[in-house]
Amino acid sequence: MQRVRLLTFNIAHGRGLNPIQGLTSARKLRLNLRKIARLLEALHPDIVALQEIDERSRWAGNFDHLEYLRLHAGFPHAVFGINNRRKGLLNLSYGNAFLSRHPILATETIPFGQRRVGEKGFLFAEFDLAGRRVPVVNLHLHFSSRERRIRQLGRLLAWLREQQRARRAHWHVPPLICGDFNNPGTSPDATAALLSHLSDYHDYVLHPVTGRTFPSPLPQRLLDFVFLPPPCLRVRSEVVRAFASDHRPVLVDFELA
Repeated sequence: MQRVRLLTFNIAHGRGLNPIQGLTSARKLRLNLRKIARLLEALHPDIVALQEIDERSRWAGNFDHLEYLRLHAGFPHAVFGINNRRKGLLNLSYGNAFLSRHPILATETIPFGQRRVGEKGFLFAEFDLAGRRVPVVNLHLHFSSRERRIRQLGRLLAWLREQQRARRAHWHVPPLICGDFNNPGTSPDATAALLSHLSDYHDYVLHPVTGRTFPSPLPQRLLDFVFLPPPCLRVRSEVVRAFASDHRPVLVDFELA
């Protein structure tokens, strides 16, 4: 058995609790990213799935947030999955990312559309955990439209079916799926739909069972989740009390059979 710690965290472009994007100075962005790095050091996850993280965006200080976190939190491996790119005076480059203490063997980025701003998508990566090839999906769904969330999940499921045929002989476990699902306050539409479809393949379990992640000071909604397949045993999960973003991170700790 190998113990694994996986954290998913929407870091809101590094702006902390500032509700308006683009009004946070580069100095304050770096200070807030250092706060996130200290949190990662304290929690010591093996893999971190990040959403709303910037590569080099004018509205987020024009520096690489992933590399900054990697260096200050002490992770040897990192990969970006950029869903939004806009060049010119108001340059933007952001999406999802992974930090890892284990080698990253393969990656693929799948945006859900072609927009240069506000586009969602998912990042897939395979990790070498002591010789075991472990696939993980880092997902960010649309924040306001149920119809778009369901369409985006359909895109993810179609992609996963192709990957199952092509890669599953090399995987030690079925894909772990995590991220910001943007469920509305009244209905868990995205997580319920995905769990229903995944049950055709494996008995996935959704974490956390209780708690709320958004907004972080006084959370009212549970938006951030991890789906774990059957070989993940003796699971402990928690919503981490933190105020470095408008989301609280979710940490799962499990044994890999």
